[in-house]
Amino acid sequence: MQSTPTFLNIAAYKFITFDDTAEKRPEFLAKCNQLSLKGTILLSPEGINLFLAGMRGAIDEFLEWLRADARFADLEIKESYSDDQPFNYMLVKLKREIITMKHPLIKPEEGRAPSVDAPTLKRWLDQGHDDTGKPVVMMDTRNDFEVDVGTFDSTIDYRIAKFSEFPDIVTKNKDALADKTVVTFCTGGIRCEKAAIYMKNVGYDSVYQLDGGILKYFEEVGGAHYTGDCFVFDHRTALNPRLQPSLPLQCAACNATVTPREQLSPLYVAAQSCPHCATATA
Repeated sequence: MQSTPTFLNIAAYKFITFDDTAEKRPEFLAKCNQLSLKGTILLSPEGINLFLAGMRGAIDEFLEWLRADARFADLEIKESYSDDQPFNYMLVKLKREIITMKHPLIKPEEGRAPSVDAPTLKRWLDQGHDDTGKPVVMMDTRNDFEVDVGTFDSTIDYRIAKFSEFPDIVTKNKDALADKTVVTFCTGGIRCEKAAIYMKNVGYDSVYQLDGGILKYFEEVGGAHYTGDCFVFDHRTALNPRLQPSLPLQCAACNATVTPREQLSPLYVAAQSCPHCATATA
């Protein structure tokens, strides 16, 4: 009989006016330490972004405490499980933005761009067009190394190294996508909140954000039209479409076990070489 994974992992964010971050920081840290939670919480004047792991009861108690603040009463979370604690520390940080774009006039709190839910997106991708007949194009807003772990099939990937590069690149490529419906996506939806608004502001006619990002898509429809896994910023490295930690692989060249994190190394080439090969020949 297979045992239930020990740790519940949650990811959540909300864009909301949050002017008392400095005062709230010690309260957040104390509550998480009391409940033996680990992970990272970002507090910003534009909202909150959090990644936490702990026992189910502790996570539930934290969320009850957080949602008692009316600003976060409707906070939505994404869940996954792991056998081990994926974080080493509990950090609560103060940031200017919960996701850095360097465009302060982009304020998702004041109104989102149109969104598409996972089942609808899958249907669009199945049929090859949206409900108006326009071809659907997927646009990855994540950094290049995240995309390399897995992404939607035939996606647009601008190979950005940081999100602040996205606005200029997407503006320059607007005309090439004039007759398409563009769906922006990221891990959990936070980048898309800003990306899709920016794209609407610079003249994209038909642009949507994938509601809840890749993780919500995995949760609701699985891995249809997606190849690979989804990079996450903790010890699990990546999750497969069943929201389980990715498994190590065996190198075809030297037969060494290659962990998901080692697979991100430039020394890893599928079916050819891995970091262990380089060590053995050094």
